[in-house]
Amino acid sequence: MKKSNPFLKKAAGPKPPNRRQMKGGLGTGLDSLLGEAPAKSAATPSAPAAAAQRPVPVQRPVPAQPANAVIEVPPLDIERSPWQPRTEFAEDKLNELADSIRANGVIEPVVCRRRADGKLELICGERRLRAAVIAGRKLIPAVVKNVNDATAATMSVTENSQREDLNPIDEAEGYRLLMDNFSFTQADVAERVGKSRPAIANSTRLLELPDEVRELVRRRMLSTGHAKVLLGVENEKDRIILARDCVNESLTVRALERKVARLHAPVVEKKAGTPDLPDSYVRNLADELRKHLGCAVRVTSGVTHANGRHTKGILEIDFLDNNDLDRVLSMIGVKLD
Repeated sequence: MKKSNPFLKKAAGPKPPNRRQMKGGLGTGLDSLLGEAPAKSAATPSAPAAAAQRPVPVQRPVPAQPANAVIEVPPLDIERSPWQPRTEFAEDKLNELADSIRANGVIEPVVCRRRADGKLELICGERRLRAAVIAGRKLIPAVVKNVNDATAATMSVTENSQREDLNPIDEAEGYRLLMDNFSFTQADVAERVGKSRPAIANSTRLLELPDEVRELVRRRMLSTGHAKVLLGVENEKDRIILARDCVNESLTVRALERKVARLHAPVVEKKAGTPDLPDSYVRNLADELRKHLGCAVRVTSGVTHANGRHTKGILEIDFLDNNDLDRVLSMIGVKLD
């Protein structure tokens, strides 16, 4: 038998494992070739756990959150409320609020609801939202409410009606919106916004005024008191003329009441004597002259007394200033050099 060379045996290294040695399985053989696998540490998280610890990027639309939870959302991702009654936002006040937000952030969260498409729709806090955009805020706090259209509209109208700077016409239009869109009665609106039914009725009556007069009230050139007095005037053109008089002459509510009283005062019929013109004709004549001239006109019929004496009639025409006088004179055909 041929002897093996010990030097060649040493150079060849250990023999590969035989079939019996590999009985423990392929894994044992790989372990013996690659070395023992390191033991798992209890501090090393599994793949799913590690993934859960990574921050989740914000998706648009904003993912659902628990009811009434405060979340941080980009202000530009919040849609404006379709039920917002306020139409004017004072720029100087918004800039003041924006300065405060830059210094202190948005202290009170805005209130939103989630629409069917997943986007957020504002309910309350449009001034804060607008000011946050002006201030350049990337995120603002928001509370998400699960409410229907009627509740969202009521919350929006109520929040604005409780603010002193809401003009009377916007407030009235907010109440009218609730009644028109959700078939609420005045009593229903009063209960929901926390006001009396007569207060709701008086407010919505302002919407009966002509457009020009409503705009004067909206811009606070006429007060609610002036508007209520004008509602007592039946003729729409008279309402407009009297509203202009209030602005041009700076009439108080009491002065306007006296002017309306004179406008509606019946012609005084003296007991002794017979008017030359019937009362109905005098009233119709005064109305036509007011419409034609665009100013207050009073007509007093002449009277024939029992003793044969005759009192002449009187025609009075009001004018605001010299320019208005020239206008009236031109309309009645009077030309002066």
